[in-house]
Amino acid sequence: MKRELAIEFSRVTEAAALAGYHWLGRGDKNAADGAAVHAMRHVLNSIEIDGQIVIGEGEIDEAPMLYIGEKVGTGRGDAVDIAVDPIEGTRMTALGQANALAVMAVGDKGSFLHAPDMYMEKLIVGPAARGEIDLDLPLETNLRNIAIAMNKPLSQLTVSILAKPRHDAVIGQLQQLGVRVFTFPDGDVAASILTCMPDSEVDVMYGIGGAPEGVVSAAVIRALDGDMQGRLLARHHVKGDSAENRLLGEQELQRCAEMGIEAGKKLTLNEMARNDNVVFAATGITSGELLKGITRQGNIATSETLLIRGKSRTIRRIQSIHYLDRKDPALHPFIL
Repeated sequence: MKRELAIEFSRVTEAAALAGYHWLGRGDKNAADGAAVHAMRHVLNSIEIDGQIVIGEGEIDEAPMLYIGEKVGTGRGDAVDIAVDPIEGTRMTALGQANALAVMAVGDKGSFLHAPDMYMEKLIVGPAARGEIDLDLPLETNLRNIAIAMNKPLSQLTVSILAKPRHDAVIGQLQQLGVRVFTFPDGDVAASILTCMPDSEVDVMYGIGGAPEGVVSAAVIRALDGDMQGRLLARHHVKGDSAENRLLGEQELQRCAEMGIEAGKKLTLNEMARNDNVVFAATGITSGELLKGITRQGNIATSETLLIRGKSRTIRRIQSIHYLDRKDPALHPFIL
């Protein structure tokens, strides 16, 4: 994958973030997501790549754009697999809350796990604890092993986790162990990345979130020399065994079988992101621990983008000023 493509991919997440920002605080998460999808797709299709979406907005019959299997780019240039989340945190965008991002990861053909849109249990650490995690072991055992690897007492370990009812018991367990717990409302990609950032206090990210976000996280964790394990979980094993959840869960398990993936089996980082020749881009929609959000005065907007190239392990923060009325006219309906 050509090095110069990295800056092109940052343009993709910038466009999605600007489109999502247009719906900031308006209470309509679907409209925000739809605008970001349209903007992301338009810019992707202008780039000289032969791209395929492997993690996207759902199956072909569920999403009109950026569906799993969709071809993007001009069809010329490097053959790449792409994992996208046009808005990581649609609810946060709709409600004007922190930590909403537009994210994507790009790798060589065959780089990423092809997984259905379902739940995934995740355990993520930074470089200091690489090789010390095992999702088949109890969480407490993992945390003690991580603390030893990082040469710090358990009381100084910081774990981030989604603030969801399904995690209430785990949060209580963590607090009883004496570790510091940082909770966040939605979207775990940012929390995952923070485990690998040199200036971050977060040591561990644990919890059950979306599998698409898990694959995106795996790509950037691989690029930053961290470690991650995951486990695909059916909906009725996470949300309760109601008739509706069981029906949806059985459909997810069927998709796993069709894709040759075993739900419930531990997945290593190498199985989710097979090499470090990846590019990861994320642009803040609302400000959070990882990135500043969009600000706008009239038709002038500013953005901050995190751009990571795995092959050289280069981390860039790009601050941009956008004259929105000078953008591609095809983007105007979504950003102006």
